[in-house]
Amino acid sequence: MALLRNLRGRVLVFLAVLGPGFITAMVDNDAGGIFTYSEAGARWGYLSLWTLAPITLMLIVSQEMCARMGAVTGKGLSDLIREEFGLRTTALVMALLLAVNFANIVANFAGIAGSLELLPVSRYVSVPAGALLVWVLVVKGTYQSVEKVFLVASTFYAAYIVSAILVEPDWGAALQAAGKPVVLPDGAYIAMLIGLVGTSVAPWMQFYLQAAVVEKGLDSKQYGALRMEVVLGCVVMAVIAFFIIVASAGAIWENGPRTLGAASEAALALKPLGDHAYVLFAGGLLFASLFASSILPLSTAYSVCEGLGFESGVDRDFDEAPTFYWLYTLLIVCGAGVVLIPGFPIVRMILFSQVLNGILLPVVLLFIVKLVNRRDLMHERTNGPLFNAVAYASVAVMIALALALAALSI
Repeated sequence: MALLRNLRGRVLVFLAVLGPGFITAMVDNDAGGIFTYSEAGARWGYLSLWTLAPITLMLIVSQEMCARMGAVTGKGLSDLIREEFGLRTTALVMALLLAVNFANIVANFAGIAGSLELLPVSRYVSVPAGALLVWVLVVKGTYQSVEKVFLVASTFYAAYIVSAILVEPDWGAALQAAGKPVVLPDGAYIAMLIGLVGTSVAPWMQFYLQAAVVEKGLDSKQYGALRMEVVLGCVVMAVIAFFIIVASAGAIWENGPRTLGAASEAALALKPLGDHAYVLFAGGLLFASLFASSILPLSTAYSVCEGLGFESGVDRDFDEAPTFYWLYTLLIVCGAGVVLIPGFPIVRMILFSQVLNGILLPVVLLFIVKLVNRRDLMHERTNGPLFNAVAYASVAVMIALALALAALSI
């Protein structure tokens, strides 16, 4: 009886903290991520599946460090960077993050346009409607209501698992490739590897997760449940990515490798295999894009306002945090507006944004590792040797890949 009560108590605590870690990991599979995974499957088949294991480890370590910092210090990552490294350094990091995040925001509005054009619905209708929907959700909601909507939206990612099963890919080849690391001396392949890491362990995620932990009011008492939630979210994210790559490899690569013009092309390629797979993939793209179109501007507004000392938070109203809400609004309006420009090279921007994520990531990781090892900040919650080893190895690998890409490009 005592065992059941203890188990029930643990479940209730877990459900109470459920939100920040799981939502952050789920949004990781946004339109840019779906395009990158689909492109990897369509162009290289199952070859890139081996990356998901080290990427998941990298994601768990980076997300856990930020969740732990938020719970222990009660401050966001931007806030800590400003306090520890000064306003000038913070302003530079925020400027880089703003540029990279804006490219990701554009990618997600492109995902809304592409998915609904399959119905067909004009982007001049779908994109403004989507922008208005995500704006109203955050500006008129509270943290609790917004979080509940985001948790429900996370369930739509199951569509990719079902669509991959309906494709009937070569599961033996997929499982074999997942355990066989392959690195090709090819610029496009190296760029794809950087993009896969960049879209899976995006810099914005670290800032958003820590800010969400702080706004939800989680502290060291809930650390155990929070850590479980973070790990669960990271593992589920990797599973979804696996099925997106497999679906594209089975539907496209097995019939002839090719590059994609948009994420919606991956859905279109599933149409001959049955309407169910096609509709599920397209629907997943739509909901993922809407989901991320809310989170990415929100993450950016949190990061910039925290870093520069402005009030921020969904639980504050417009009068209490005008800079926060105006920046959120501006990012949505401009991101949606770019997609509506005729002839704008959206696909190139999507790929470029994911590579930029991968290049900026080691910079952000270095700040995180430096802060999380400060005993005056973290007390007994500093990193252990394993976490430090994974974090520094991640930095070294990403720098090596960036240098390799630069050398091959030259």
